[in-house]
Amino acid sequence: MNRALVILGLVILFAGLAWTYVRRLPLFHLPGDVVIDRPGLKIFVPITSMLLLSLVISGVAWLLRR
Repeated sequence: MNRALVILGLVILFAGLAWTYVRRLPLFHLPGDVVIDRPGLKIFVPITSMLLLSLVISGVAWLLRR
Protein backbone atom coordinates (compact mmCIF):
# COMPACT_ATOMS: atom_id res chain seq x y z
CA MET A 1 0.00 0.00 0.00
CA ASN A 2 2.82 2.43 0.80
CA ARG A 3 4.42 1.86 -2.60
CA ALA A 4 1.12 2.54 -4.38
CA LEU A 5 0.64 5.79 -2.47
CA VAL A 6 4.16 6.96 -3.30
CA ILE A 7 3.64 6.16 -6.99
CA LEU A 8 0.26 7.92 -6.98
CA GLY A 9 1.83 10.96 -5.33
CA LEU A 10 4.61 11.06 -7.92
CA VAL A 11 2.09 10.80 -10.75
CA ILE A 12 0.06 13.67 -9.32
CA LEU A 13 3.23 15.73 -8.82
CA PHE A 14 4.35 15.06 -12.40
CA ALA A 15 0.90 15.94 -13.75
CA GLY A 16 0.94 19.20 -11.81
CA LEU A 17 4.38 20.15 -13.08
CA ALA A 18 3.52 19.23 -16.67
CA TRP A 19 0.09 20.90 -16.61
CA THR A 20 1.12 23.84 -18.82
CA TYR A 21 2.19 21.41 -21.54
CA VAL A 22 -0.68 18.95 -21.03
CA ARG A 23 -3.21 21.77 -21.34
CA ARG A 24 -2.01 22.48 -24.89
CA LEU A 25 -2.68 18.91 -26.03
CA PRO A 26 -5.85 18.45 -28.08
CA LEU A 27 -6.98 15.74 -25.64
CA PHE A 28 -10.56 16.84 -25.05
CA HIS A 29 -11.13 18.10 -28.59
CA LEU A 30 -10.85 14.80 -30.46
CA PRO A 31 -13.30 13.59 -33.11
CA GLY A 32 -15.94 11.60 -31.25
CA ASP A 33 -16.11 13.97 -28.28
CA VAL A 34 -19.72 15.18 -28.18
CA VAL A 35 -20.38 18.86 -27.45
CA ILE A 36 -23.94 20.21 -27.30
CA ASP A 37 -23.84 23.99 -27.01
CA ARG A 38 -27.19 25.75 -26.84
CA PRO A 39 -28.20 28.99 -25.15
CA GLY A 40 -28.30 28.26 -21.43
CA LEU A 41 -27.06 24.69 -21.84
CA LYS A 42 -23.66 23.20 -22.55
CA ILE A 43 -23.11 19.45 -22.43
CA PHE A 44 -19.71 17.90 -23.04
CA VAL A 45 -19.26 14.12 -23.33
CA PRO A 46 -15.60 13.20 -24.02
CA ILE A 47 -16.19 9.66 -25.33
CA THR A 48 -13.06 9.34 -27.49
CA SER A 49 -10.80 11.09 -25.00
CA MET A 50 -11.90 8.84 -22.15
CA LEU A 51 -11.36 5.71 -24.28
CA LEU A 52 -7.85 6.89 -25.14
CA LEU A 53 -7.10 7.80 -21.52
CA SER A 54 -8.40 4.41 -20.33
CA LEU A 55 -6.16 2.65 -22.84
CA VAL A 56 -3.09 4.55 -21.62
CA ILE A 57 -3.87 3.93 -17.94
CA SER A 58 -4.49 0.23 -18.61
CA GLY A 59 -1.17 -0.01 -20.45
CA VAL A 60 0.72 1.66 -17.62
CA ALA A 61 -0.97 -0.57 -15.03
CA TRP A 62 -0.10 -3.65 -17.08
CA LEU A 63 3.55 -2.56 -17.29
CA LEU A 64 3.73 -1.90 -13.55
CA ARG A 65 2.35 -5.36 -12.75
CA ARG A 66 5.08 -7.12 -14.74
